Amino acid sequence: MTQPPPDADARRAARPVLVYPDGSLPPPPMELYARAAASAHLEAEVIVPPRDAAAIEVPAGSILRLGCPEGPQVGDLNLFARDDLTERFFSGKTRALHGTHVSTGDRLWSCFPHLRPMATIIADSLSWYGIDADGASVHDVIGTRCDPYTHHLLSGGDYDRCCHSNLTRALAAHRGLSLAEAEPHVHDVLNLFMCTGFTRDTGRYFMKASPVRAGDHLDLFAEIDLLAVMSACPGGDCGAGHSSDQAACHPLSMAVLRPAPGSLGDWMSPPRNGYAGGHGI
Repeated sequence: MTQPPPDADARRAARPVLVYPDGSLPPPPMELYARAAASAHLEAEVIVPPRDAAAIEVPAGSILRLGCPEGPQVGDLNLFARDDLTERFFSGKTRALHGTHVSTGDRLWSCFPHLRPMATIIADSLSWYGIDADGASVHDVIGTRCDPYTHHLLSGGDYDRCCHSNLTRALAAHRGLSLAEAEPHVHDVLNLFMCTGFTRDTGRYFMKASPVRAGDHLDLFAEIDLLAVMSACPGGDCGAGHSSDQAACHPLSMAVLRPAPGSLGDWMSPPRNGYAGGHGI
């Protein structure tokens, strides 16, 4: 390590400044969404098997309920614009706008050049958890997803039930694509129910057993027509490890709830980002 300069303490004392302060974004109409949710009925549902993935289409103006029906289990979620796979969830910008973990009132944003809200979190049964003594919280947008490439790098073995592979198989099956065609569309995820943080001493990403229990759920209001693909992680509640056939794993669920006609008033899907695209040329 290099020797600190004479003014090291002064440099470290620089005041932190939030990049995107509270109030930078227009607030979502949460009261409208709550009224619509109160009138919603079940329209479709899929069960995500343990160590596997599934897909479901979610019309704009509907609610996607991501549930834990049986036992402690985390999930890895990809979101796409239903009719354009190139518009997909942008975990990095979501993290910058809302923080490392998301909950009620936060939005999930799409990638450039679209950059618009894909979904708004309108209910979170784990919102009570907050930030614990280790600095951990739930529903992170910092982890990428467990994948067979890192697994091979670290262990020298092949494991095909990592979330990356699960998502690739499910997307390929749903859209009639080959694995080679589907894989480039799989992207960094919302780590649903996962309890994570960074160590204070070295800044390393860590996980701990999820507080999720049967009956917990996260509700997303679909701002645009969505294709949701979710993997039930082979780490189970991720209290011990990833990518394992030894971890106790449980199914997850994805349900589409349709609000009653007229309950959303004159609500409309947000347009794609209005930047003119000149890039200085």
